[in-house]
Amino acid sequence: MGTIILLLIVGAVIAAVLLYNGLITLQNQVQNAWRQIDLQLKRRHDLIPNLVETVKGAMQFERETLERVMQARSRAVSAVSVPDKAAAENELGQSLGRLFAVMENYPQLKTTENVLKLQEELTTTENQITFARQFYNDSVMQLNTRQQTFPGNMIAGFFNFRPAEYFQGSPDDQQLPRVDLSLPK
Repeated sequence: MGTIILLLIVGAVIAAVLLYNGLITLQNQVQNAWRQIDLQLKRRHDLIPNLVETVKGAMQFERETLERVMQARSRAVSAVSVPDKAAAENELGQSLGRLFAVMENYPQLKTTENVLKLQEELTTTENQITFARQFYNDSVMQLNTRQQTFPGNMIAGFFNFRPAEYFQGSPDDQQLPRVDLSLPK
């Protein structure tokens, strides 16, 4: 009888250790995923001043657009928490979208090699941010699920684990794009 109780205690301790280690592993995965997002955001932040400087001369009458991009970049760089950073990055993305739309009015920019290269690098970086954000949010979901389900919730509560926050996209990311396939008349 004593052996059975001892085996049950040892089994419970082993299960608790495995659950704790699993939570730590997921927590580290979330932190690593955030570092990957942060790396791509830094790359994006570094490219923007180069793009603004490159197009500034040709877009003399668009100073307000350029200033908005740089202000949005400044807010994005200084944001700290995940929700603040997500909001600031969404604002920066919208500012960049407006800049690219305005750049369409300047045909000479479409042929400038530096502008094309910077646009391509920014587009690549945006794609990498999207993939990194998806991996981060998947990791957050796994960690939060483990913390909220039995018996992980007991270990998470005992060791004071906190749920991680999702990196939310802009409301525009939630909407399906409209595609017009009608033929011109």
